[in-house]
Amino acid sequence: MDRLSALDVSFLTNETSSAHMHVGGVMIFEGPPPSYDDLVEHVRSRAHLVPRFHQKLAYPPAQTGRPFWIDDPTFNLEYHIRHSALPAPGSEEQLRRMTGRIFSQQLDRSKPLWELWLVQGLTRKRFALLTKTHHSLVDGVSGVDIATVLFDLQPVPDPVEPDTDWVPDPEPSQATMLARGIEDVAKAPIGLARRLQGAIEHPERAIARVGEAVEGIGEIGWALANPAPDVPLNVPIGSHRRFEWIRSDLDHFKRVKNAFGGTVNDVVLAVVSGALRAWLHGRGVRTDGLELRAQVPVSTRGTDERGQLGNQIVALRTPLPVYIEDPVARLQRVSESMGDVKNSKQAVGAEVISRFNDFAPPTLLAQAARLNFSTRLFNVVVTNVPGPQMPLYILGRELEDIFPVGFLPPNQALFVAVMSYNGQVNFGLLADYDAVDDVGVIATAIERALAELVEAAAEAEKSAEPVEAEASRS
Repeated sequence: MDRLSALDVSFLTNETSSAHMHVGGVMIFEGPPPSYDDLVEHVRSRAHLVPRFHQKLAYPPAQTGRPFWIDDPTFNLEYHIRHSALPAPGSEEQLRRMTGRIFSQQLDRSKPLWELWLVQGLTRKRFALLTKTHHSLVDGVSGVDIATVLFDLQPVPDPVEPDTDWVPDPEPSQATMLARGIEDVAKAPIGLARRLQGAIEHPERAIARVGEAVEGIGEIGWALANPAPDVPLNVPIGSHRRFEWIRSDLDHFKRVKNAFGGTVNDVVLAVVSGALRAWLHGRGVRTDGLELRAQVPVSTRGTDERGQLGNQIVALRTPLPVYIEDPVARLQRVSESMGDVKNSKQAVGAEVISRFNDFAPPTLLAQAARLNFSTRLFNVVVTNVPGPQMPLYILGRELEDIFPVGFLPPNQALFVAVMSYNGQVNFGLLADYDAVDDVGVIATAIERALAELVEAAAEAEKSAEPVEAEASRS
């Protein structure tokens, strides 16, 4: 009976028939696909390492608190692992269309909130695995950790078997959940009292924290009072999805970073800015003086918390300067903006609100959750998740590519997810089927925007060579 955090619940509260809150990835492997039975047994042998994947939601009576995770007594692994095949010729475009269809369907809340799809028939004797997990269960960094439970670091792994077969705990009664809700409410003043005692014992530290919290909440209030611009990305959405991906090399991003400063994430945001600038022009939208606002989730998960499920993230908002034509100037503006964001108290304000929500009654929590996804705050989500930088295997097959799949909040027609793996940086673009039917244009524009920065970096390196040579002679 683990209770969901306020942030976990926000993904349930904001889910509608058109705004689905599941996330996942498309993983492409070399070699022939495993049999369905072999995959099921492989997952079964590792499932004890991820107990949450046996659990479903349970809601306490009379809105006495946030829902719980409880063991599903009817858990059936074969329900969650699906098997499909692409028709000939089995192109990557067909796989992208299948991904869009799979992510257009909501997960059944009466069961554990995840699915795993085995898709065979991909060209060049490859196959794919599609993961689909509700965001209330997992955040991006945690998802990478949990995915690696199913993977191995060598083609022939050591066997991993549970000590005993999994047996579900009895399903709690409504009275038990009501009592637990009352117990948690009773504990809340104790937690507040402990914080008050800490403030009395260390007044200087407490005053500094209060000042930072007030400043952080003020920055969020300013963002609400100064809404993100009205662009075609923020329109009512339907339930159907399109999906595109882009392959790129981590070395390209590092080369640009080394030439012009900033971070790899700054380069990612500059590339997305350039692509959206081109897409807006194609839609007939003027970008003079236009600065979009991106929501950038940042993990607060410590190294000792990796592998634990649940959400430990704060959402920062940063400008996307689509008004700047020059790619290098655009990158420099992004780097400056991200520096300002990191030095601001946005993260502190978001964490304060999140902690308050942990004590809030369900009705107030629902309103706060909707505010978190308001289009007044941002135009598009851009998330960059660091993945493992070594090859991974499953049942002896090497993972070649992984493309992350995000989710669309209400009135958000595009989600840009980025993930690094084994020297790659791959983009996954999830879009509303009707509102952004030209998502392929954005994908092409991302490739072009990155190519422009790489070319500029090469020119900067050439210009630096004579200076370095002259310095070495002197």
